[in-house]
Amino acid sequence: MGEVITIGDGLANALSGLGTERDKAASTYYAEPTIDPQELVNAYRGSWMARKIVDIPALDSCREWRAWQAADGQIELIEAEEKRLNVQAKVLEARKKARLFGGAAVYADFGDDASQPLDLERVKKGGIRFLTVFTPRQLVPGDIETDPMSEFFGMPKEFTVAGGATGQARIHPSRLTTFYGAELPDRDIASSAFGWGDSVLVSVMSAVKQAESASANINSLIFEANVDVVSIEGLAEILKMSGGEDKVRDLLKLNLDAKSNLRALVLDAKNTYARKAVSFASLPDLLDRYDQHAAGAADIPMTRFMGMSPGGLNSAGESDLRNYYDRIAAGQTLEMGPALTRLDEALIRSATGTRDPAIHYDWNPLWQLSEKDKADIFKTKSDAARTIAGNGGTSEPLMPIEALSDALVNELVEDGSLAGLEAAIEEYGKLGEQDDDGDGEAAAVSLPSADRQQLNRIDAKDA
Repeated sequence: MGEVITIGDGLANALSGLGTERDKAASTYYAEPTIDPQELVNAYRGSWMARKIVDIPALDSCREWRAWQAADGQIELIEAEEKRLNVQAKVLEARKKARLFGGAAVYADFGDDASQPLDLERVKKGGIRFLTVFTPRQLVPGDIETDPMSEFFGMPKEFTVAGGATGQARIHPSRLTTFYGAELPDRDIASSAFGWGDSVLVSVMSAVKQAESASANINSLIFEANVDVVSIEGLAEILKMSGGEDKVRDLLKLNLDAKSNLRALVLDAKNTYARKAVSFASLPDLLDRYDQHAAGAADIPMTRFMGMSPGGLNSAGESDLRNYYDRIAAGQTLEMGPALTRLDEALIRSATGTRDPAIHYDWNPLWQLSEKDKADIFKTKSDAARTIAGNGGTSEPLMPIEALSDALVNELVEDGSLAGLEAAIEEYGKLGEQDDDGDGEAAAVSLPSADRQQLNRIDAKDA
C-alpha cells in the first residue's frame, strides 16, 4: 500500500531509448503557430505559391456561381440585383481575404442604423444600397455573446469599423456575411485570431518556404553548371610578386580568348586545364517532390496548382481534379451557403419586393463536360426514354407516356441539354395538354428549330 505506480500510454523502449528522455524526438512538440499579418501580406505579394494557395480555392468556389430557380421574371430581377450589387465579385473578394487573413465579412447597407439587428421583413425592393468587404484589421470585434440561447452565441455582439472618417461606426453581426479562413477548434483559443479564424497560410508556410528555397538553390546551381579549372604552377609565389595578380589575370584572359577564337587552349606544360560539369539529372524530380509537398499541404491537385496536364500512363490527374471539385462543392454547400443565407434573403426581397418561398438556387457544377460528353449523355437519355416509351409503338410502354414526358422534360431542363425547352413547353403546352390530331393521339410537342435539328440528327444517327 502507498506504492506510487507511473503509467505511460505511449510506446517506449528502455534499451533503444525510444519514447524516453534519451529519444531525440521526445523533445519535439507543437508550438502555437503565429504569423504576423504583415508577413502574410508580404508572402501574398511576393510568393506565387502563397498567392495561388489563397486564390485558387476561393476562385473555384465562385467562378461558376449559382443558378436561381424561380419564375422567369423573378430570375431576371434577382440576377439584375446581383449584378447591380456585384455580389459574386464581393463574395470572391471576401473569400480571398478570409483565406489570407483568417476572416472577412461582407457588409450590406440598408440606409438605417447598422448597430441594430437586421429585420428582413422590413427590406423593400431596392432596399440594399451597397455591399462592402471588411477584413479583421478593419472590423474590431466587441464583447462576445455568452447567452447560449442567442443565435450569435460565441460571436461578438457587435463590430466597430476602425478608422472611419465619420467616427467609429458600429455594425450588428446580423448585417454581416462572415467567412473564415482555416477554422479554429474554438475561436477564442488564439488571442491573435480573436473572433476570427486562422490564415490558411499558417499551416502551409513551411512547405511553401521549403519548395521555394529548393527552387532558388537549384537556380543558383545553374551558374555553376560548367566551371573551368586552370592549375598554374607556383601560383601562390606569383601572387606575392608585385603586380602578380594582374599577370595571372592577363594570362587567363589571353588563354581563354585564344580558346574562344581558335577552339584550342595553349598552356605551359606544367599547367593544367579541366572543366567541371554539374549533373542536373535528378534535380527536376527533387523539385517536383517539393512542389507536390506544397500542393498537398494546400490540398490542391498538382494539375490545378501548377497549371499543367497530368503525365504518365497511370496518371490520375482527372480523378484528382474531380475529388478536388467535390471538396469545393461540399464547401459551397456546408460553408458558403449557410454564410450567405441572411444576405440572400435580403437580396430576394431587394430584387422582387417580396419573398416567394419557391425561390431557391443551386450551385452550378464545377466540372464542365465537353460538347461530346454532353451529346453522349443526351443520346443515352433519349435512348432510355424510347425504351421506356415502348420503342415507338413496337412494344408496350413501361409507364404512362405523360409521366415519362414530364420527367424527361424536367431532366432536360435541369441539365440544360435543350436550350429554350422550358419556354417552348410553356408556349405550346405539355404532351397531355395538346389538341388531339384526329387519330386519338396527341400532337407532338413543337420545339425551337435548333432543338428540333438536334433531335433529327440523333434520330438519323440511330437509323
